[in-house]
Amino acid sequence: MKVSVWDTYVKRSDGKTMHFDILVPSECNDEAQVFIYGKNYLSGKSFNTGALSAKECNFCHIAVAPENVRNEIEQKGYSIIEMENCN
Repeated sequence: MKVSVWDTYVKRSDGKTMHFDILVPSECNDEAQVFIYGKNYLSGKSFNTGALSAKECNFCHIAVAPENVRNEIEQKGYSIIEMENCN
């Protein structure tokens, strides 16, 4: 499965910047839907964050998804890769 990788940087209320990728099926080109997935992910955090929009989240590239990412996308439509300051 090929996925679109959306590179995302969101400010936390403590001043740190979260860096994570939102992965969706490559045929998903609905930016608004990608933002909904990102907001859903952020709503599960124990801290407050800033807004998520085109300023914070941009299409980066297409990649081949490993099995665990494919499984997560099949279950909920997207997958998140946490990189910096996500916890």
